Amino acid sequence: MKAEDIGSLGIKGFLDHEEGMALYRAARGASPLGPCLEIGSYCGKSTLYLGLGCRESGGILFSVDHHRGSEEQQPGQQYFDPELFDGASGRVDTFRLFRGAVEKAGLEDTVVPVVARSETAARMWSMPLSLVFIDGGHSYPTVFSDYTAWMPHVMPGGYLLIHDLFPDPGEGGQAPFYIHGLALASGLFVEEERVKTLGVLRRHPVGFVPDEVRDRRDW
Repeated sequence: MKAEDIGSLGIKGFLDHEEGMALYRAARGASPLGPCLEIGSYCGKSTLYLGLGCRESGGILFSVDHHRGSEEQQPGQQYFDPELFDGASGRVDTFRLFRGAVEKAGLEDTVVPVVARSETAARMWSMPLSLVFIDGGHSYPTVFSDYTAWMPHVMPGGYLLIHDLFPDPGEGGQAPFYIHGLALASGLFVEEERVKTLGVLRRHPVGFVPDEVRDRRDW
C-alpha cells in the first residue's frame, strides 16, 4: 500500500494526514542512514507512515510502546476509548489493534514492536538512530524523560520529530513544545519544517560549525 492510502484503513489515532506524510518523508530520507524509532504508537497510525517510508528505503522501524495507553487515555480521562479497554485484564490494551494495522499494511518485516516502557527500552540502548519520533505520554516528566533518553542516540544528520506542539497553552499541553525548545537551544538541531503540530528537526552533520563560532577572529 501507499502512504497516501493510510487514511482509508480507519486506524484509530490523533495524527493528522499531513503530519503523517511528513513522517513518511522523513523516514524515507533517514532510513538509509540507519534504523528509525518511534516512541508511542497507540494503534499504529504513525507506525504505518514511518514504516512505509522505511520500507521504501530498505530500512527498519523500532516501535516502542507499552500499549497500556498514556495518562490521558485511562478510564475517566479525556481521551479514554472504551473499545480499547480489556475487561479481562482491567486495563487499556492497544497492542491487538496495533498488530492488526501492521499486518494490514504488510509491514511485518519492517516494523519491530518493542512492547515496553520507553525508559526501560532506552536503558541499555546503544545503537545510533537515523530518526527518533517522540509521541508518547504528554506529561512533563514523561516527555522530558523520552527526550533525554533518546535524543542522544540521534546520529549526525539524523532527524528528531516531536508531535503535538502547541505554542498557545490554550490549545494544548506544553510539554512537547518545551522539549522542542530544548532541542533547538542545545545547538545540535535545526528545524527543517513545521507541519501543523509536528516539528521536524535535523541534527547537524559532523564538522558543522555554528555561525557565531565561524565568525570569531581567532577561528
